[in-house]
Amino acid sequence: MTEILLLVAGLLGGAVNSLAGGGSFIVFPALLFSGVPPILANASNTYAALPGYASGAVGYWKAMAPHKDKLILYGIIAAVFGYLGAELLLVVSEEQFSKVVPWLMAFAVTLFIFGNQLNAAVKARNSGAKGMQMVGAALLLALLAAVCVYGGFFNAGLGILLLAFLALAGMTDIHAMNGLKLYVSSIVALVAVVRFAFNSRIDWYHGSIALVGVTIGGYVAARLAQHIPRNWIRVGVIVYGIGMTAYFFWSAYFA
Repeated sequence: MTEILLLVAGLLGGAVNSLAGGGSFIVFPALLFSGVPPILANASNTYAALPGYASGAVGYWKAMAPHKDKLILYGIIAAVFGYLGAELLLVVSEEQFSKVVPWLMAFAVTLFIFGNQLNAAVKARNSGAKGMQMVGAALLLALLAAVCVYGGFFNAGLGILLLAFLALAGMTDIHAMNGLKLYVSSIVALVAVVRFAFNSRIDWYHGSIALVGVTIGGYVAARLAQHIPRNWIRVGVIVYGIGMTAYFFWSAYFA
């Protein structure tokens, strides 16, 4: 039953990632319910998400071409600070992480709910000016570094934070933004997975089952995307995410 649960969760998570985002809200709790300790579950969720990030980045490669001058700098920041985020995860105890998980989930779900409004507000504030000049390159890169630390520590919500950063940086082409988002996410996830692997913090068996499901679910959903109402999926993810967050708060502080 554990394997079936993880495979189904992976299929649903991969499909949700392709259609609306938020697949981690499904895969991460499923790993916990399968008996994987919280830190291992979090690291294994990042491992399961990695192929989807990488394949998505490849798919958006043409859209990213006009912004190839950003790839090296963004890639270095993603690698360095994604590693620091992973390192941060490794120095907290299971008990400490269990107390933090509800707050991280609440933050990620809130980002998911209000992500569109956040990006619209950032774009409106940035209209008519180049973000890198208006806010300052150093401040923007510091923001990217902070987002990558978060992504290395806790994967859920990373994409929404990256889209907000790219909007603040003055980008408006959603396809290029999605490509850069996935490119940065791939590097953050890759260095985090390598770091977790060296510290034996990935449950390869359960994580690989979820990975297979995520990969298949993402591919199938992408092929059927035009037939599936995206708004319905989004509402379902929000309701599920709120329910899981409430459950984690109850388990961490009241059980």
